[in-house]
Amino acid sequence: MAMTGNTEHDQQHSQQPARHRRDKGIQRRRVLIGGGTAAVAGGLVAAGLASADTPATGTGTGSTTVSTEASASAESATSSVCTLTSEVTEGPYSLDGALIREDIREDKEGVEVQYTFTVVDQDNDCAPLADALVELWHCDALGEYSGFVGKNGHTEDDDGTFLRGGQMTDSNGQVSITSIWPGHYVSRAVHVHMRVHTDVTLTDGTYTGGTVVHTGQLFFDADINEEVQAGSPYSDNTTAETALADDSIYDDGGASSGLLTLTALGSGVTDGYTATLTVGVSTG
Repeated sequence: MAMTGNTEHDQQHSQQPARHRRDKGIQRRRVLIGGGTAAVAGGLVAAGLASADTPATGTGTGSTTVSTEASASAESATSSVCTLTSEVTEGPYSLDGALIREDIREDKEGVEVQYTFTVVDQDNDCAPLADALVELWHCDALGEYSGFVGKNGHTEDDDGTFLRGGQMTDSNGQVSITSIWPGHYVSRAVHVHMRVHTDVTLTDGTYTGGTVVHTGQLFFDADINEEVQAGSPYSDNTTAETALADDSIYDDGGASSGLLTLTALGSGVTDGYTATLTVGVSTG
């Protein structure tokens, strides 16, 4: 993989809060599908479209943030009313040529997260966007990114691929990716980076070409995150953590700003979570 140069690299790890926002006209764009209705034309089973005020159902062991829309059936009411998910910078730790794979963990330990995303196209009446590459990347439990290991003070082998990768959306615009809950590092709340590409060419387990139609970041319920970060291996990370409410990117916009809908996989935090979100993009 070839590293993508970015002048924000040094800023990301200074003690001053990072400032990665694009202009506010882009940042404030939202997903609003049928006023919160999760299904889309074409029989789409929506995954994780939640309003900004989706309640958390408890903060103790096994706590969840659940949206009723996440379980909506394909027969639910349809709508073509939507705008775009918030766009933000990709940050300094992106790499080109993501591996095409469903499980991006490699040997990294942490709380399992099973992501399901539904991508819809604003420019096609919010129809499911098939054959799009959804790419994720994020830091490990100690705050290190593959390809940049050492920026948070830890030393280990760096093969440039852990916790990076993506999958192609199916005919319903859906894609599933398995990873771990991210750790944290100086100046940022816990987050995951996302890009959505169209017209890519798949070759040798990766991709070439294509057009990026969405660049965003994903965020986690603050109460559940506190529990996760307190457990192993996250507790070995001694760097200061920024609260979600104080993050320089997240603007308290709920799902439309990348806040994931979380559902516990078991009775305890260590059992892991599903994380769902509907992502609105523009292919025009």
